[in-house]
Amino acid sequence: MAVSDSVPIQKILTITELNRLAREVLEMSFPLFWVRGEISNFTRAASGHWYFSLKDAGAQVRCVMFKGRNNYVDFMPREGDSIEARCTVTLYEARGDFQLTVEFIQKAGLGALFEAFERLKQTLSAQGLFDQSNKKTIPQYPKAIGIVTSADAAALRDVLTTLKRRSPNTPVIIYPTPVQGKAAAQQIAKAIQTANQRNEVDTLILCRGGGSMEDLWQFNEEIVARAIYQSHLPVISGVGHETDFTICDFVADLRAATPTAAAELSCIDIATMRNQLNMLAKSMQQRLEKRMQTESQRLDYLSKRLISPMQGIQSSKTHLYQLKLRMLAGIEKQLRFHQHQLLTTADRLRLLNPSEVLNRGYAIVKDMNQNVVSDSHQLIEGQQIQITFAKGKTEAIVQPKK
Repeated sequence: MAVSDSVPIQKILTITELNRLAREVLEMSFPLFWVRGEISNFTRAASGHWYFSLKDAGAQVRCVMFKGRNNYVDFMPREGDSIEARCTVTLYEARGDFQLTVEFIQKAGLGALFEAFERLKQTLSAQGLFDQSNKKTIPQYPKAIGIVTSADAAALRDVLTTLKRRSPNTPVIIYPTPVQGKAAAQQIAKAIQTANQRNEVDTLILCRGGGSMEDLWQFNEEIVARAIYQSHLPVISGVGHETDFTICDFVADLRAATPTAAAELSCIDIATMRNQLNMLAKSMQQRLEKRMQTESQRLDYLSKRLISPMQGIQSSKTHLYQLKLRMLAGIEKQLRFHQHQLLTTADRLRLLNPSEVLNRGYAIVKDMNQNVVSDSHQLIEGQQIQITFAKGKTEAIVQPKK
């Protein structure tokens, strides 16, 4: 028996299949993780993707950061920068290159800040400071709006411009405070407390422009978070750019992507209100016109059924005349009926009148006691009787039968 007949033949892989299998193994084996290194060979392609290597003293690895992800990076990496990257392991199949797909990068040293951020976030969340049930409703039509920020911040100008455009008649009160630097967190918390004590606004906007994590760190301090949580005024957090998140965002009653967005969320646009009023007015006008048309048709229908006084009198006269004719006809008919009945009864009475019978030659025989004799056997010989004729009476003596 040949050796080839006893040993099973294994599948022979193509290079493409091999690289695909290797990529799948790598991607399944390494979840999303952080790595630290120094940038080298940085290239920004025409497509917008970033290609570079990360290295340390002993090794290096190729990296790619696609355009959809690097748009969120707030600095441009340079040769020699020490960074921390959140990434996944993969294999570029076409060349068989082992590489990292980078999701996010930050300057080295921010890892400790992120850890502090996550620790405080978990602590405050466990204590209920982020609970949705504690969120206060933002008034749609505030009588006044307060702003907690630096008096010379660009974000303040953006907020004021937006508020003036959207709601020019709403008063704005600024509670100035440093938003960056040493002890800024304590002063931000104090400004929030001052706004609550003065109680002269309906909504409070906490805002600052974008920046690095270090720049925004004052809004990750526990003292600021607790000041927001204890505020009886509803607070809108408008700190940083859309991709920036701070502890204040989680505690606030509403989070806005930017300071300008916070201003937009704090009140209804006057143009929107005008449009709503115009729509309501138009709707009311349409309903009023429809109601008037309906009532007009109803009035026309009723007017057709309505009779004028003269028509009513004439109609009543005609009706009374018809009733009179019907009454006279009824009376006449009753008279004829009763006349006929009377005549019939008179004829019957006449036929039953004894005088009429006597006129036809009959006579009434009575005994002397005025009893009518209807049978000859009632009479005896020699009995005196009385005979009544149609005209006159006579007496007679009963004679014996012959």
